[in-house]
Amino acid sequence: MTLNRNRLYLIIFIACMAGYVWLAMNWLYPPVHHSKETSICLLKHFTNIPCPSCGSTRSLLSIINGNFLEGFFLNPLGYLLFVIMMAAPVWVIFDWLNNSQSLLSFYKKSEQFLSRKIVAIPAIILVLMNWAWNIYKGI
Repeated sequence: MTLNRNRLYLIIFIACMAGYVWLAMNWLYPPVHHSKETSICLLKHFTNIPCPSCGSTRSLLSIINGNFLEGFFLNPLGYLLFVIMMAAPVWVIFDWLNNSQSLLSFYKKSEQFLSRKIVAIPAIILVLMNWAWNIYKGI
């Protein structure tokens, strides 16, 4: 299945909107404590082991509140999510209004770049290191 512009843009837009709703819910109604019961992470729920992205919501909320160092220590992936959640919807709207496909082109080039072993292996190692750090921190 080939990913066309409209399908990719719809997926990105829906994912960002879902992320905004999730952040708003956690901002307006923060969990009393972060435990297995309040986590939506299936890996943590069933194994009590955090996944590499555990702590990303708290990281994003810290970044939004200006606590940049806390956001990094909670989960560095929060910074990547922050950039994506801020840039992607604007880029989608820009492309739709201009009838262009610059985001699709960027996506395809990024996919090719990340599929190269010289890039993929260090990226996988970084994710595994982040996972080990999450386990060590007991998130």
